Amino acid sequence: MCASVKYSARGPALIPRMKTKHRIYYIALFSVVLLGLIATGMFQFWPHSIESTADWSVERRSVQDSPLVHLPASSPIPERGDLSCRMHTCFDVYRCGYNPKNRIKVYIYPLHRYVDELGAPISSTGLSREYNELLSAISDSEFYTDDVSRACLFIPSIDVLNQNSLRIRETAQALAQLHRWDRGMNHLLFNMLPGGPPDYNTALDVPRDRALLAGGGFSTWTYRQGYDVSIPVYSPLSAEVELPKKQPGPRPYLVLSSQTAVHMEYRAELEALKAENGEAILILDKCTNLSEGVSPTRKRCHRGQVYDYPQTLQESTFCVVLRGARLGQAVLSDVLQAGCIPVIIADSYILPFSEVLDWKRASMVIPEDKLSEMYSILKSIPQRQVEEMQRQACHAANPELQRRRLTQLWAAYRQAHRHPASLRGSLAHWFWEAYFSSMKAIALATLQIINDRIYPYAARSYEQWNDPSVVKWSSVNSPLFLPLIPPRSPGFTAVVLTYDRVESLFRVITEISKVPSLSKLLVVWNNQNKSPPEESVWPKIAVPLKVVRTTENKLSNRFFPYDEIETEAVLAIDDDIIMLTSDELQFGYEVWREFPDRLVGYPGRLHLWDHEMSKWKYESEWTNEVSMVLTGAAFYHKYFNYLYTYKMPGDIKNWVDAHMNCEDIAMNFLVANVTGKAPIKVTPRKKFKCPECTAIDGLSLDQTHMVERSECINKFASVFGMMPLKVVEHRADPVLYKDDFPEKLKSFPNIGSL
Repeated sequence: MCASVKYSARGPALIPRMKTKHRIYYIALFSVVLLGLIATGMFQFWPHSIESTADWSVERRSVQDSPLVHLPASSPIPERGDLSCRMHTCFDVYRCGYNPKNRIKVYIYPLHRYVDELGAPISSTGLSREYNELLSAISDSEFYTDDVSRACLFIPSIDVLNQNSLRIRETAQALAQLHRWDRGMNHLLFNMLPGGPPDYNTALDVPRDRALLAGGGFSTWTYRQGYDVSIPVYSPLSAEVELPKKQPGPRPYLVLSSQTAVHMEYRAELEALKAENGEAILILDKCTNLSEGVSPTRKRCHRGQVYDYPQTLQESTFCVVLRGARLGQAVLSDVLQAGCIPVIIADSYILPFSEVLDWKRASMVIPEDKLSEMYSILKSIPQRQVEEMQRQACHAANPELQRRRLTQLWAAYRQAHRHPASLRGSLAHWFWEAYFSSMKAIALATLQIINDRIYPYAARSYEQWNDPSVVKWSSVNSPLFLPLIPPRSPGFTAVVLTYDRVESLFRVITEISKVPSLSKLLVVWNNQNKSPPEESVWPKIAVPLKVVRTTENKLSNRFFPYDEIETEAVLAIDDDIIMLTSDELQFGYEVWREFPDRLVGYPGRLHLWDHEMSKWKYESEWTNEVSMVLTGAAFYHKYFNYLYTYKMPGDIKNWVDAHMNCEDIAMNFLVANVTGKAPIKVTPRKKFKCPECTAIDGLSLDQTHMVERSECINKFASVFGMMPLKVVEHRADPVLYKDDFPEKLKSFPNIGSL
């Protein structure tokens, strides 16, 4: 007997039909779940606070179109600024929190029009063009957020740049009305012209509770170190006048004073200097007989002769920046733009961005009571140093020329062992371009300083703040602060210094190309009398091969921070080191990854104290100790290329290039001095050079070589003022190097014994 089977138009009904009421139940349940998911998604991406506003857009910048806010006479007034405030007492860093980019978020309050009970505005100017530009720059930056709940720092849209235009009490009441004011916690105010007659306070007089102040005229009495930010007084001429580049060389005047509102006692002293020293000094004042329609801000006069301002500043080597009624003066910006060395005479003045900028390299600071001695002080600076400063101030389009000029500048620094006048003025024009030239530059520099305080482990370095962009410090991380082992994936860049040994060079390239972690191979061609071989004859390898031709035959060229070096790890290797196997090189790289702040190399050397001669001695014999590894075959972090090229103490770099010896010893001294650590020798091999390299070909085989090496150590120790090299009895070998295991089980089987 067979069971019956029901058929429908679609075939046999294998599953009973769902009852209607059950079907409705499941449809309703599915709909509820779907609506819940949609609601959750909308809540996730909807603004988290009703206080979120639209972006600081063009439509929000008109004071006339902004909402009107009446301030009752009884409105609360904030307390005066607390002089004891510091970042750990008056700033809530927990608002900033952690974020992967280590960048604070800044919220700009919506623009409002504040008036008192009688309808009178709190400011006679409303929103100035300068403050509008400042807020616009912040809103266009990576610091900005329109979500108030994510903000770390709050900036009012109340313009307090110029205290002269403010009603002090009403402005303070407007600040207290801000919905996130909270006694000024995490709020930032920008002010360039503080105080008013008769005393001209050096900080904004508006009561501001705990708010940070970016001020343009701080003195040591009103500046809260590490809390406030000293900013420049913006000069409107920056946007109106584009000055031509001034070529280095003598200029008509040694000293020039262009300020018009100078106290009569200071002007009398300047006139006395002029009378004593004649045409070397030019003292300008405001013009009283200009034609109608001529702007007095663009002209200066001396005994009836009219000078164009600020163009005339380029005619002098030094330009005086005297204190006026206020400490901060816009003329400082004009002087820097002109590439003139500012001579700042304003006791107790906190220079703009002095928290991060090294003003000793960009200016001369003379006490007010030494004004009468100013000419003799400036005259004592050698003309050679002044011209070097002027040459550095010019921005050449040729990268190689820029490198040479920068190298010359640092050479002058090393010879002086201090900050000479050439360095004080060398970066003046660059300071203006980076930090003074616009309201945008001033705003972003201010926020970056605050950002560096909150995220100190990600802060800009001294070099990033003070060195021109041709020195690309931002492209390299210091190995002294690497949080983790450097990644394996980028590999290393091999830098081969060569002169004329093409056959040996090609053998080295072929051997290095077998190393798995090789990322790029850079050949530094140090022969200016002979061109490198044709491209067709070079070895064919799987990674990029670049050839850099140098302009001078210098050993230090091997340590220049070439743009082509994109990896953190660098392998410096000579063109005759052909005996190292790919396993030995790969193992050396692996060791460097664990110790990225060390020199990791193959040939080990030692320094010894010669008691009979009472001096240091260079030792190349095989011993149980090492204090140096030769950079003829060594791994190191590319950060040390920058230190070697731009920060090597004294005249060591010039000495190396002049003697064509000891660049490797200099690098060992440098790294040991910075880190306080010894190098690491890897693998037991002690012979590295090709057997056929003769004394004629090999520089290091010259008879005078060893004598000079000992001289190098004593010379460098004298310059460093100590002996930084560390002696260790240590060598790194692969774990299974001496174990009786099959070769195929070892990661680095091809490790040579000698």
